[in-house]
Amino acid sequence: MPLPAIPRRVKIGDAAAFAGTTPRAIRHYHAIGLLAEPERGSDDRRRYGYDDMIRLLWIRKMADAGLSLDDIRAGFEGATGIEQSLAQLEESLAAKAAAIEVQRAAVHRLRKMGSPLGLLSPLVSGRLHDLAPGVPRSTDLDTLLVTERVLGPLGAAAQADRFIVLATHPELRAEEDRLAEAEADLDDTVSPDDPRIEDLAAQRCAHETALAAAIDRSGLDEALDVLLDQEDEHAGEEEGEARMSTLEAIGKMPYDFSPARVRYEERVIELLHSADQDGDTSRAC
Repeated sequence: MPLPAIPRRVKIGDAAAFAGTTPRAIRHYHAIGLLAEPERGSDDRRRYGYDDMIRLLWIRKMADAGLSLDDIRAGFEGATGIEQSLAQLEESLAAKAAAIEVQRAAVHRLRKMGSPLGLLSPLVSGRLHDLAPGVPRSTDLDTLLVTERVLGPLGAAAQADRFIVLATHPELRAEEDRLAEAEADLDDTVSPDDPRIEDLAAQRCAHETALAAAIDRSGLDEALDVLLDQEDEHAGEEEGEARMSTLEAIGKMPYDFSPARVRYEERVIELLHSADQDGDTSRAC
């Protein structure tokens, strides 16, 4: 039986049918640089030769194996043969597998530690891991998340000491809750000149002074000094992340504070600064 006429080049429809794909897919291969544009016939239509068909068959085999078109294209780039292409692909996929392992480890850590504790850097969450589940509170952890963004892991690690003391000193926790409730009452119905602001700011100053003393007695600040000595070791943790100054960060973080609450916060800062300058916190507050 004689062989059928064997064309030296075929149209895109025949090429697609032979390779098990569609003309639209082949046009996409051309568009993304995966398959070079072939010669065109006198009718200005693409004509595909033997080498083009081999390339199409390799593309289809790789795609059927689950490889993305981007990965396939990367494997072909600069390669002089299919063996080199496969070697490049294997190297690229190994790098991706390693990156996925890092991501899996991160997700596993988030699940194991819980959210939002797992969202904090190891430097911060490590200071809280000995506390009972649910301690500190989720609102405390949210605050640490914001602080870490503003001041970095070391600043948040320092603030974590505050929440550790609150979790282990019921009387301080009760006072914190009482003050937080009173602060929440400084809504838009309260004038910034209300005399209660001054009294409440003095109470907050005294409470923060008591907290600082408890932290000092606990020795937590000594452990923090060790972290400070290791600052260089963790300096690259947030490399590549856009960093802002503290004032810039505060200006971009929304807080639903009334004018009275803003004035209160300013007054607390003034009192604490005065206490720090005088060195006599009880008299300053």
